[in-house]
Amino acid sequence: MSAVDAVLLIAFGGPERMEDVRPFLDNVLRGRPVPPDRYEAVVHHYELIGGGSPLNALTFQQADALRAELATAGPRLPVYVGMRCWSPYLADTLARMRADGVRRALGIVLAAHRSEASWQRYTVAVDAARATLGEGAPSVEYVAPWFDHPLFVEAVASRVEDALAMFSDAGGGEGIGLLFTAHSIPLAMASESPYVEQLEASCRLVAERLGYADWTLAYQSRSGSPRDPWLEPDVNDAIRALAGRGVRRVVLVPIGFACDHVEVLYDLDIEAAATARAAGVEMARAGTVKDHPAFIRMLAAVVRARVGGN
Repeated sequence: MSAVDAVLLIAFGGPERMEDVRPFLDNVLRGRPVPPDRYEAVVHHYELIGGGSPLNALTFQQADALRAELATAGPRLPVYVGMRCWSPYLADTLARMRADGVRRALGIVLAAHRSEASWQRYTVAVDAARATLGEGAPSVEYVAPWFDHPLFVEAVASRVEDALAMFSDAGGGEGIGLLFTAHSIPLAMASESPYVEQLEASCRLVAERLGYADWTLAYQSRSGSPRDPWLEPDVNDAIRALAGRGVRRVVLVPIGFACDHVEVLYDLDIEAAATARAAGVEMARAGTVKDHPAFIRMLAAVVRARVGGN
C-alpha cells in the first residue's frame, strides 16, 4: 500500500432526532417490502430510547479519541467519519477528504466480525461513493481483521467486568451466566462468510480472559421473512434456556456491536431485559466498546500495522 494520508472510520449511521427516524428508515428499507406494522413498531422503538440513536455521536467520539492517540503515538493522521445509511454519508465525507488533499485513505469498518452485511455492503458503498465523486476521489484500502486482537478482547472483557460489578454479591462471577450477542444474519449468508467462526473466537478469548469455561453465543435483531432460516438461538430464547438450567444472574455482552444504537438500547435494554425479568433472571448488560481506551489503542495499532508495512 502506498503512503496513507488519512484514516476513514466507516459505520452504519443513525437518526439523531425523532423527526429523522422515518426518513432514515425509508432510506435503509428502500426497495424492501416491510409490513407497515413492523415499520411503525421500529419507529416506536426509537421513541422508547429517547427519539434518536447515539451511534453517530459515539462514532465521532471514537474518531476524536483515535485522532488524539495517533497524534501522541503516531502516525499523525487526520481521522474522518463516513456513514453508509445516514449523514455524514460516505460520498460527502470522501468529497471533503478530496478537498482536504487526501489521496489515499485507510478504512476501518466498525464491525469486528465479517459477513456480507457487516463487511461487503460497506466496501461496496465506499466504491459507489468514489464512483460518484469521479476523478480525484481518494482511494480506500482496509485494515486487517481485528476480531481476535488482544486489545479488542481487553476492551470487551473490561466492559464485562464493569457489568459484573453491578451484582452486589457477584462472588467473583460464580454462578453468573455469560451471554454474548451479535446481529443475526440469514443462514445462507453465514455459510459464505467467517462470521460465526470469528464471533466464536472473540467470545472464547473474552471468556478465557475472564476465567469463564461456560458461555453462550446468541443472536438478536433478526429481520426479513420469517420463512427464511437465520442464525439462532435468539437472545430471548437463550435467556429462557439459561433460566431453565437454574441460572439466576446473566451478563449480556453485545460483542457484535462497537457502539450503542437501537439494536442495543431497545432490543437488549428493553426487550431482552423484560424477558429476563419474566424468567426470574437478574440481568446486567455490558457496555459496548465505544471509546474504551483499549479499543482506541487497538484502532491505532491496526492503523500502525498497515501503515508500517509500507
